[in-house]
Amino acid sequence: MSPKRVLVIAGSDSSGGAGLEADQKVIAAHGCYAMTATTALTAQNTLGVQDVHHTPPPFLKKQIDACIDDIGVDVVKTGMLASADTIQVVADAFRRHNVKTTVVDPVMMSTSGSALLPGSAVSTLIEALLPLTTLLTPNLPEAELILKTANKAYKSPENVDDIINIAKAIKELGSEYVLVKGGHLPMTKDRLVSKDEAEKHIVLNILVGPEEEVPVMEQGYLKNRNTHGTGCSLASAIACNLASGHDMKSAIKKANRYVEAGIKTSVDMGKGSGPINHFHSTYTLPFAPGGFIDYLLDRGDVKGPWQKYIHHDFVQRLADGTLPIENFKHYLIQDYLFLIHFARANALASYKSKSMADVARSASQVLNLQTELQLHIDFCKEYGLAPEDIERQEEDQACTAYTRYVLDIGQSEDWFALQIALLPCLIGYGMIGRRLYDDPKTVREGSKYWKWIETYVEEHYCQAVQVGRELIETHATKQSVSRIDELARIFIHATNMERGFWDMGLSVRS
Repeated sequence: MSPKRVLVIAGSDSSGGAGLEADQKVIAAHGCYAMTATTALTAQNTLGVQDVHHTPPPFLKKQIDACIDDIGVDVVKTGMLASADTIQVVADAFRRHNVKTTVVDPVMMSTSGSALLPGSAVSTLIEALLPLTTLLTPNLPEAELILKTANKAYKSPENVDDIINIAKAIKELGSEYVLVKGGHLPMTKDRLVSKDEAEKHIVLNILVGPEEEVPVMEQGYLKNRNTHGTGCSLASAIACNLASGHDMKSAIKKANRYVEAGIKTSVDMGKGSGPINHFHSTYTLPFAPGGFIDYLLDRGDVKGPWQKYIHHDFVQRLADGTLPIENFKHYLIQDYLFLIHFARANALASYKSKSMADVARSASQVLNLQTELQLHIDFCKEYGLAPEDIERQEEDQACTAYTRYVLDIGQSEDWFALQIALLPCLIGYGMIGRRLYDDPKTVREGSKYWKWIETYVEEHYCQAVQVGRELIETHATKQSVSRIDELARIFIHATNMERGFWDMGLSVRS
């Protein structure tokens, strides 16, 4: 198949961390084909921009036409446009070539604080280019300048709603979608604007489009000086994902992960704000380092089974308190028996490990399960069930089927396949517990099941999940592309077995 074609209309960064140079790295890393039309040359490095040499607009027009007339284009991404005349040339090219998909990064300031677009040109950007824009990607300072120039009232952001209102106000100026990037305004855990460094915990990107839903995309705040070119890189990654057929929300989420991994794996270069690592993944594997589990849960063949599992009616009835107590008692008994086999499986994983670190991690999971078994014993005591009563119970077919499947994977497959078979239980209960705990509709006062929900958001359980996730992510990048598909099938089957466990919990009749 021919690679998707992305034309970048932007300025050149002589230090290679931003602008056209960064754009081309991103596009290559995504397996797409990059073309360029240069709006300006800059003399810059990690410390800042020393000078700018503008490309004459008539010559810029020739560059754009030369690319599109010959090679064609799937998505156009713009960066530093440098002047009002340049913006008019770009808008005219969009119309003449009937460009369908455009990602406009309204570059106005460099990371180091240098002005890259005259204030007088912002009006031209709003009037000429925004009505032709599929996605506009301003950071918060750029967003505020756009609204100020357009004489639209706005409130300096203090919380998420303020940022959403800013994004909605910008969308009214003509672009189909607006992504307001929150990297310049880190927030607290409660999603309020942070007042000092210690409060900086998360970064939010807000997407507003034709749909009623307003996705709020949250990432952990990264204290890292290597953020030169993050805006350029994010917009180019989005452009590649759109060209490859992803919908807008998915394209942005994947791009966010790409840039986040680029920051995390960056190395210090220069004396100021260094570049991200654009080649942390060549995309031979369909996920960036540290993104395997997110990729797995995002797969089309996984989404259906996973949603049926974590939103099962058994879980919902725990939340609203309508689950009959006899059903819960039966579930507790079977879950106790299940956890014994789950511990066996982790012990088997420890045996099959090739490094001492992996042996220790699997062994620690067994100890965590011992703690969880004690919690089950405590639960059962509240319902008049002693450990000897539980252990005399016969395993339900659902329990036998699931646990023997996991143990069979442990015997017949490699160590990592066993980890994948264990994964739905490991991460699923944590996700379910967190969702129910945070849901204001979940019954708390007088609930027979609130303590169960609390168990799966407690620190010791969250730490156990984190250890397991890190174990998976460490080894995921060592797999082949074909092996990833095999592992996904194991994950799906184990997920369906988990759903069968919930079905069992509902099927009991008193």
